[in-house]
Amino acid sequence: MKIVFQHSGILPVVKYGGIERILFWHMKELVKRGHEVVLFGGRGSQVASHGIEFFEMPENYETFEEMIPRDADILHVTYNPELKKSNIPTLINIQGNGQIGEEFPQNTVFVSKKHAANHNSKTFIYNAVDLDEYPFEDRPFRLDNLLFLAKGSWSVKNLKDSIWMAKRSKKTLHIAGGRSWLPSRFVHSYGMVGGEEKLDLLQKTDALLFPVRWHEPFGIAIIEAMACGSPVFGTPYGSLPELIFEPFGRTFNHREDLLNHLKSSPKYNRLEIRRYVEKEFSIRRLTTEYLTLYEKILDGESLNSHKPSWSLDKPPLELLSF
Repeated sequence: MKIVFQHSGILPVVKYGGIERILFWHMKELVKRGHEVVLFGGRGSQVASHGIEFFEMPENYETFEEMIPRDADILHVTYNPELKKSNIPTLINIQGNGQIGEEFPQNTVFVSKKHAANHNSKTFIYNAVDLDEYPFEDRPFRLDNLLFLAKGSWSVKNLKDSIWMAKRSKKTLHIAGGRSWLPSRFVHSYGMVGGEEKLDLLQKTDALLFPVRWHEPFGIAIIEAMACGSPVFGTPYGSLPELIFEPFGRTFNHREDLLNHLKSSPKYNRLEIRRYVEKEFSIRRLTTEYLTLYEKILDGESLNSHKPSWSLDKPPLELLSF
């Protein structure tokens, strides 16, 4: 199968990147399985050494459509495209939440069961990680160092409550993706991190705080932390109850409940958490599931019986209670 991807950023990413990493890992896995992979990407992408044919993405989208190889079987994109000249079968993977009234093509794939349901769909594939990039070393579990790994300036990610809980539980919070401007011996800020710096934080912290206040589509940081053997403590919104449950972490309705859990010195088995990710969220599993959907599309089937759209009354960025 010849599969074309389009992503305007530089791959592989050097620092911060969520969907970019998953896309790159998926392309590499496809090459390993003998498929032809083509990327239209940002200038500076270094993918040829991985067996991926590369074209620089032109500024004009219609020019890109004209450049798609005639023998390509399918196009895989991570946004809502407006194809005007090409009739190539297309799979759309949406990582974020739509807006009220926004419609997506019928061949749209979401990233969790709840994410799909929130868009009147049943079609989803969980995100995944390349476990080779998250080496695991087992160690006794202690709950001294917490990690916040998200865009801290985005209020729905709830850095504010994470800092509040760390201070009151007297745990050290390491913030990757944002900063706390008030000095505290319990808080260390690193700004936006990636690569080895992010891996070091994942490996030296004991648990991930993920108290989001919106309908989280997936939360890649969840499985990154779990891949390193850390439990995750979050809220009951969006995909989180599908991903986080004992013995791999917990979700909480109120910040006081999460705070009390931190104070209770809970015990978790790091190896058990790692094996959970190996079973459920490996890039090999993701690629297998996408190949199944590629085949369905090429057989003339639609992945949804109708155009998915945001199904909730309130806009996705409205803060939920915690």
